[in-house]
Amino acid sequence: MTEMTTISGQNIKRSGYSGYDCTRVLDYDHELAETGVATKAGELLRRYWHPVALTSEVGELPTEIRVLGEDLILFRTTAGEIGLVHRHCPHRRASLAYGRCEENGIRCCYHGWLFAPDGEILETPGEAPGPGPAADLRARVRLGAYPVVEYAGLIFAYLGPTDRMPDFPHYDSFETPDITRRPYRADYHCNWIQVLDAIMDPVHTSFLHSLNSGVQFSEAMKEIGELRVFERGLQFLGSNTRRIGDLVWIRVNELVLPNFTQAGSAFTADGTRAHYFGRSSFTRWVVPVDDHNTMVLAWANFGERGDPHDYNSQEGCELIEQGEIIDRSYEERQRRPGDAEAVEGMGPISAHQGENLMPTDRGVSLYRRKIRKLIRKLAQGEEPAQPWQASDRAIRTYGQDTILYLPKNGGDDRKYLKKVTEVVMEMQFATEDKPLDIRDTYIIAKLKQFEKEGLT
Repeated sequence: MTEMTTISGQNIKRSGYSGYDCTRVLDYDHELAETGVATKAGELLRRYWHPVALTSEVGELPTEIRVLGEDLILFRTTAGEIGLVHRHCPHRRASLAYGRCEENGIRCCYHGWLFAPDGEILETPGEAPGPGPAADLRARVRLGAYPVVEYAGLIFAYLGPTDRMPDFPHYDSFETPDITRRPYRADYHCNWIQVLDAIMDPVHTSFLHSLNSGVQFSEAMKEIGELRVFERGLQFLGSNTRRIGDLVWIRVNELVLPNFTQAGSAFTADGTRAHYFGRSSFTRWVVPVDDHNTMVLAWANFGERGDPHDYNSQEGCELIEQGEIIDRSYEERQRRPGDAEAVEGMGPISAHQGENLMPTDRGVSLYRRKIRKLIRKLAQGEEPAQPWQASDRAIRTYGQDTILYLPKNGGDDRKYLKKVTEVVMEMQFATEDKPLDIRDTYIIAKLKQFEKEGLT
């Protein structure tokens, strides 16, 4: 029997409340969350290429950016070359945010030293010309600088040791036919792991984006289907296979470590009609700004195999990214939370000690474990693997929606859905060696054949 007490005429339970017992300070996962200079995850992330800005953010004046806890200056010379350099001039530490972009580089406002995009000191005006201290300094001192690649509206950088610089990764989704790509950026005020977790959490779509906040994408996403995680080296695929009447909807979220993400479409696929190997609504990277802030840099993909062209706008990109537009009142965010509210609400760095992971969190558990292994191997001197990429081919990806007409067969439908998922994914994995220009066509033809013949 529950013991009660009466206070001011109100009956209050004396047992069951656990607030006091749960007030211990919970710690966060330092190994995964901290990404600054000389941190464990920071060292790992510095072994990969990351987008650091939109091309549109770089104008006539230098741009201040912060990436992996470093304060940097992004600039474009008047000849069109982009540079990414440390913020402070190595002479007297003046900020190059106030520098002047010239044909060959950026000139410090304080004493006029000129730096090339690769950090070479080109000029030290005011100092004696010819052999002497200035010439010696120019030979031995450089401004910190990083290699950059400008591609399709995004600027990528490699912030690691130059002798370990990998090839720039080229994914097949860079070349999906009949897709219009729009670069976009979204900022999150929390640690990068919180943002990254969501891509390996297909169940949250049914609740956050459907049952709790109302339908943010499609009505059919309310259905919780059969979950499966495929781990393939650095690639993690989290599938959610739903039955919608006589249709079976296989939706696949994708993570390629450390931070490349894709998913199915946000609005094109809704479980009401057949759809064959539709591709991702976004091609996206989750990049730490520092330990408490994260930027997502991405392309939103529009077309029959992406999302409708009606969403090709800044607001449309925000809806695709978070389920809601970004600029909303606090009350609106409380009534209809999207991804930002869910992950930022955990705090600047989520205390993993307070989590209680469940079987539906398997994708999150697996990818975190893999990152931890990569971090620890790097600390022991083993360089991390890169996404597998032959010299003549793009990296194959599988973020998608596939919807097939497969009515119930009278047996255990949950087992049936699981088997359909296996068949569909293995069918696609078997095409990895096919040339890109025929691979997708081949996959679509095989899916239609499978839809016609069903499971045998």
